[in-house]
Amino acid sequence: MKSSFKFSNLCGTVYTKGNLVYTPDGNCVVSPVGNRVSVFDLVNNKSYTLPFEMRRDISRIALSPNATLLITVDEAGYAYLINFNRQTVLHRINFKSKVKDIVFSPNGKYVAVTHGKEVKVWKAPGFTREFSPFVLHRTYTGHFDDIIHISWSPDSNYFLTSSKDMTSKMYSLNPIADFKPVTLSGHRAAVLGAYFSSDMAHIYTISKDGALFHWRHASFADVRGLEEDELEEDFIDHVRWRVHEKHYFQQGHGVQVKSCQFHPQSNLVVVGFSNGVFGLYEVPSFVNIHSLSISQHKISTIAINPTGEWLAFGCRTLGQLLVWEWQSETYVLKQQGHYYDMNTLAYAPDGQTMVTGGDDGKVKVWNASSGFCFVTFSDHKSGVQAVSFAKQGQVVFSASMDGTVRAFDLVRYRNFRTFTSPNPVQFTSLAVDPSGEIVCAGTMDSFEIYVWSVQTGKLLDVLAGHEGPVSSLAFSSDGVTLLSGSWDHTARLWDVFGRNKHIEILQHQTEVLAVAYRPDNQQVACSTLDGQVSLWQPSDAKLMNTIDGRKDISGGRKLNDRTTADNNASGKAFHSLTYTADGASLLGGGNSKYICLYDLATTSLIRKFQISHNLSLDGAQEKLNARHMTEFGFNKEELEDEEASDLEDRLDNSLPGTQAGDLSARKTRPEIRAQSVQFSPTGHAWAAATTDGLMVYALDDTILFDPFDLEIDITPDSVLATLHDDQDYLKALCMAFRLNEQHITCQVFEGIPPDSVSLVARGLPQKYLDKLLAFIATHLETSPHLEFHLLWVTQLLTAHGRYLKGHRGEYQAVFRGLYKGITRVRDDIASLCDSNKYMMKYLLAQQTLAQSTLDKMDVTQG
Repeated sequence: MKSSFKFSNLCGTVYTKGNLVYTPDGNCVVSPVGNRVSVFDLVNNKSYTLPFEMRRDISRIALSPNATLLITVDEAGYAYLINFNRQTVLHRINFKSKVKDIVFSPNGKYVAVTHGKEVKVWKAPGFTREFSPFVLHRTYTGHFDDIIHISWSPDSNYFLTSSKDMTSKMYSLNPIADFKPVTLSGHRAAVLGAYFSSDMAHIYTISKDGALFHWRHASFADVRGLEEDELEEDFIDHVRWRVHEKHYFQQGHGVQVKSCQFHPQSNLVVVGFSNGVFGLYEVPSFVNIHSLSISQHKISTIAINPTGEWLAFGCRTLGQLLVWEWQSETYVLKQQGHYYDMNTLAYAPDGQTMVTGGDDGKVKVWNASSGFCFVTFSDHKSGVQAVSFAKQGQVVFSASMDGTVRAFDLVRYRNFRTFTSPNPVQFTSLAVDPSGEIVCAGTMDSFEIYVWSVQTGKLLDVLAGHEGPVSSLAFSSDGVTLLSGSWDHTARLWDVFGRNKHIEILQHQTEVLAVAYRPDNQQVACSTLDGQVSLWQPSDAKLMNTIDGRKDISGGRKLNDRTTADNNASGKAFHSLTYTADGASLLGGGNSKYICLYDLATTSLIRKFQISHNLSLDGAQEKLNARHMTEFGFNKEELEDEEASDLEDRLDNSLPGTQAGDLSARKTRPEIRAQSVQFSPTGHAWAAATTDGLMVYALDDTILFDPFDLEIDITPDSVLATLHDDQDYLKALCMAFRLNEQHITCQVFEGIPPDSVSLVARGLPQKYLDKLLAFIATHLETSPHLEFHLLWVTQLLTAHGRYLKGHRGEYQAVFRGLYKGITRVRDDIASLCDSNKYMMKYLLAQQTLAQSTLDKMDVTQG
């Protein structure tokens, strides 16, 4: 069993807080997700998470104009300098204060950072040779309250600041004679944004109360007493700025501006309001182009791509990320995670689809390769406690606390069957037999297990015997035996289809929290509240071995814990268990920051994964900082965030019908834990439903090292010489894969004659088989040589079909890529043929019509 799993992707969470940033090409959105950064490719419909973590939740991010450097700043002011292309951390710096905004200059040479009432401009790394990547250029003062926004002029010589003191100021980057910072005052609320126009002749400021001021400079002749022909080219240094026009958004009583953004090239202003409405305005005419309600909660941040076509919105309360194309009025991206905790997850049989259920009553289906949610079912009225796939992967079952078990069709995307009990109960566990004909659910209050027929929806049986809530269910792979775990200190084996329903009782010392069947049905694992994992032989109910996992899973100390992390292991236990595909190892997760992987042969711990290092979560740190403790035993970290300093931000109107609300919104820090863990059927990945979202861990293939492939004479010239001069096509193809240069591989692949494809395919070593198939799958969609690619696929499957059939699990991703590429090409050709067919019909009809018109004209003239 390989244990070299590493963090691969983060699904289930698309945005938490902070600002959104577009890449310079406008194709990707960079979003802060907790203490990580996710990148959403809007063109290729993919997402990936950068492989680093910060100490706390990220509050601001900044991307350089050439997309080479990324700066992320967390809540405490600790920043990372990251090579965005290589996805590596280059440097760390502590700004020692909370950062409200950080922006690169348009030329990429400077970085402006807010430090409370000051702005510090740093020289951007990479332009000069320096000892430290961050060199302070200047510090700018003048505001009387915190600065919340910075924007640069197009020439990078000036920048505007917006502050809570209801003013904006314009500073020059370098000292200029007789120039003093310009103060733009007149707003009656905090200024959220100030922006230069593209020609730097106008300034637009937007305040929290919904006012937009249009500023223009007085003529240079009025200020200096000069004639117009004596104007210098750079006159912005000494002009006076006056309010030219005042505009108000008029969104209703109590509605405030929460976010804004300006696109200088197209003069578009996008404003997000506290009621979930955003408005698109054209300035200076202040014409409302669009106004759309996209949420019931405030819009936290807005970003505009460089061409001004796509608008990105982030909603912190819902964890929602939207990309809207305003010209066509369509969504480019619409993603949202679970509103509350994610409770459970399940893998589809092919390993390419995952389903999750949460406390918000929603069932979400995710694509494992792209990381996007492609369907959400909101039929449940309460929290979803368990989900499961049918054998074919086309049906999803979910059990909820609302007393229903629902079956969802992934072909038509609908709830086609609802299973209920005669008396109202709360379902906490779920199991589906391998054939997909029987579904079982355990209850919280009646301590019974209900059995339904999927085809008819009728209740077949009620299994009674447990004396406590049924916490977990699992079917054997042959579908004969059902394993149940309960809080009554027992796990029971049931023969669902036999007359004698009750088979064996597996007695434990404490409550059973999770059960799992080994794939070969020769062993079952039961996790108990005392942190133990008991391994039983189901045939004779014999205890085979025991794993003491309390010390392994224990770790982390909450803010209110009176005991240290070492002495706080009493409440740590595994709430979810899953076997690997070969049954040699067991993976367990629970109410801890650790997920443990055990070897069953030796019952020893192979590896321990820490799901997050985020100190913003409760239970992530081992020791508490005594400096944060008051003399009354209260932890300062529990104090409310400074962002909720205003009364309207502190009001809690979450309950429907409330007007005044709670004057002190009571919020608790989320606790770090793994509610559910699941291995992929392919064995190459496993996922965990955690507080941060759906974390996917995959095998790290990069550490595999094959010294026999290293040869000093493998160069692009030698590869092409082997192809053209020696005409040794098999050797040239293998050398190209060793060199791993995309353009060289394309030349070699297309340089092999079609009559030699069969011979090369038969002689290809098996270790290059997956590389070649994956290359064909990606190259097929861009190359016009369709028959040549199909010939390669046919010959490879013919020559290596028996080997591929025996190792189908390892080549699942390659097969899916081939199927996807061939299907897409087929659909393109079919649509092209249909278009040509209808065009020919149209031309023939027009020819017939023209001929009949000419005939009529001849008859008329005759």
